[in-house]
Amino acid sequence: MNPTVAIAFVFIGCCSNMIFLEYLISAIPTCGNLITFSQFLFISCEGLITTSKFFTVPPKIPIRSYLVMVAYFFLVQVANNASYMFRVSIPLQMIFRAGSMIPSLLLGVLILKKKYSKAKYVSVMLVTMGIAMCTIASANQEVKHVHDDKEPSKDPETEAQNVFNDLLLWTLGILMLTVALFLTAGMGIIQEKTYTQFGKHPKESLFYNHFLPLPGFIFLASDISHHVSLFNQTTPVSVGLGFSIPQMWLFLIGNLLTQYICIRSVFILTTECSALSVTLVVTLRKFVSLILSIFYFHNPFTHLHWIGTSLTFVGVILFTEMVHVPGLMPPKKGVKAD
Repeated sequence: MNPTVAIAFVFIGCCSNMIFLEYLISAIPTCGNLITFSQFLFISCEGLITTSKFFTVPPKIPIRSYLVMVAYFFLVQVANNASYMFRVSIPLQMIFRAGSMIPSLLLGVLILKKKYSKAKYVSVMLVTMGIAMCTIASANQEVKHVHDDKEPSKDPETEAQNVFNDLLLWTLGILMLTVALFLTAGMGIIQEKTYTQFGKHPKESLFYNHFLPLPGFIFLASDISHHVSLFNQTTPVSVGLGFSIPQMWLFLIGNLLTQYICIRSVFILTTECSALSVTLVVTLRKFVSLILSIFYFHNPFTHLHWIGTSLTFVGVILFTEMVHVPGLMPPKKGVKAD
């Protein structure tokens, strides 16, 4: 596939995926485990046919090496899903996930003993400030939302306690996202060591990282079954030829197909373009998804949110060294420092 076409499909697939996800979460905020299970099952079935060819192709990376990565990957998905239950908005989730380099840099210094340029540290400071601003702004929005949604109590102490309880639940959601970020960074370190030893095999990794965790969903079976029942009860939508399907299942099918387009397009980009180009495309895609979420779904976004978002994405661009800043970055080879 031509890289330009792949880039177009990244934006179409990933942004459409976000829209379907927001439809699902807006209707039933607790359905994250069903969505994740469906995604894992869909990608596993596709990989079983095209990658492992029904396990006739032996893995190039030993299964035992995948097991630790799979445990991290599964926990990350569960933590991210849990945050939906605590009224953490999808725009704030996007901003949080854009800050994945913060724990990556910290763990890189502490565990891998890596050294980074000044630009890396400045970028992490910008991202940290941006996320902090967005979190504070969202906390203020959450307090206002709770106050507007609930009938005020005649007792001031009871009213204050109700606001505190709702804010505490929202804070737990933020904690879940933070834990997920550090688990993702830890998984990245394990992947780096594994790929150094056995080489990079992205299609194989994609399959086994989704196939091997499937037994873990047994522990979530009751929750998944409950949400299957909730999906079945939603308004039927005609799909032609006299057939109809509950609306939430239609959204879920759209989510699965667009996620597959998104993942496949990013995979193609990694084989056709430099890592820097892929990072740029993915960063821009996140920003477009954020804008869509704000305007299409009318998610509350204050001036403080915009300032925090700008700092976050400037920090991301600086971290990936898409722009050269004299004095912060080491001079390129063959170029004398001023």
